[in-house]
Amino acid sequence: MSGQFYIQLLNPGIGLLFAVAFFLMWLNRRDRYVAYAASAYAASAIAFLILDVGPALPHELHRIPANIGFLATGCLFAAAIIRRYALPVPWRAMAVTSAISMAFFLWFLLGRPSIGGRILSISIGAGVIAAMVVRALWPLKKRHVIDRVLFWVAALSALNLIVRPIGLLSLRGGFNSYDGFQQSIYWTTVQFTQAMVSIAAAISLMVAVAIDQISELRRQVDDDKLSGLLNRRGFEAKAGAALRRCLDSERPAALMIADLDHFKQINDSYGHAVGDAIITAFGAHVRTIGPAGMIAGRIGGEEFALLVPGAGIEAGRQLAEAVRIGLAAAAAGHIPAALIPTTSLGLTIGVPGTGLSALMHEADQALYEAKRCGRNSVRTFTPKSVLLTANGG
Repeated sequence: MSGQFYIQLLNPGIGLLFAVAFFLMWLNRRDRYVAYAASAYAASAIAFLILDVGPALPHELHRIPANIGFLATGCLFAAAIIRRYALPVPWRAMAVTSAISMAFFLWFLLGRPSIGGRILSISIGAGVIAAMVVRALWPLKKRHVIDRVLFWVAALSALNLIVRPIGLLSLRGGFNSYDGFQQSIYWTTVQFTQAMVSIAAAISLMVAVAIDQISELRRQVDDDKLSGLLNRRGFEAKAGAALRRCLDSERPAALMIADLDHFKQINDSYGHAVGDAIITAFGAHVRTIGPAGMIAGRIGGEEFALLVPGAGIEAGRQLAEAVRIGLAAAAAGHIPAALIPTTSLGLTIGVPGTGLSALMHEADQALYEAKRCGRNSVRTFTPKSVLLTANGG
């Protein structure tokens, strides 16, 4: 077998390997974008096999399914990247682009045969589809390195598909036969650049899948399923980092700790299912009324903590009162009508030099004061030195 044959097996082999790899990932993580990636590489492998290894058909009709496969590869891979960001996939635009591309391809295959025209028809169509990924990702904030990598892989793919054939065909002047075409520098560049782009795109998306998997595991570790908020570990990690950023930039931060009143009695009288319903309602209520940037967690059985970066004493008190007043309405319909749940809250404000542990201790003291004064109220932490001064001590 000639070296050319092994070169022809390069892209099908790469496609099949990555199709299997993404399929195995999909079995572990049933995200649609991973399935799209597996399908894209499977389509690529089949297309290259039809084109380079399969038997030639009369009038070179085998090139029709092969190039449909190439366009399907572009559409599916574009869908994989776009879907990862939970953006709408432009299926209609991609379908129209593919149809136009194939119409020109058929014209240059059956109507007015031209190898150069066929190359441009498919390459530019696939390049336009890759450009749709660039357009979709352009306005997004690239939070991680992998987000920028995926963006640039799509951009380079679009440039490679559009600029390369135009440049090389203009320099070479087209091809008179497929024998000359397959021996040309152009086809060699297609084989190797396509392989490199496929590998770069696959590795980038695999890294993205791994990052998403790690993020999901972290959420599972840090989240409290019953309330829908963070658990204590997750809250302390995120709130501690947010508090340090606030204090470093000399911005305030409001911390409040809430405790559901008479919760043990509720469980004893109505059952744990009712108690769980109140916890779920509290979490949903906090997520609904909480401002952007708020970090909220369930730090104990019926105890919750909320940190609001940038909030001063008045904003903190208003939020605490909104949490307290709105709890009963949030739980209504999920618990017995005779039961009206209430909550007590302690509030404090972070100042330079105060860590999260000290701040939570202050909020706990304010919470204790709210309970001592009859519950269903909000109290703000006041240092003892201030109390002594106020009392003439």
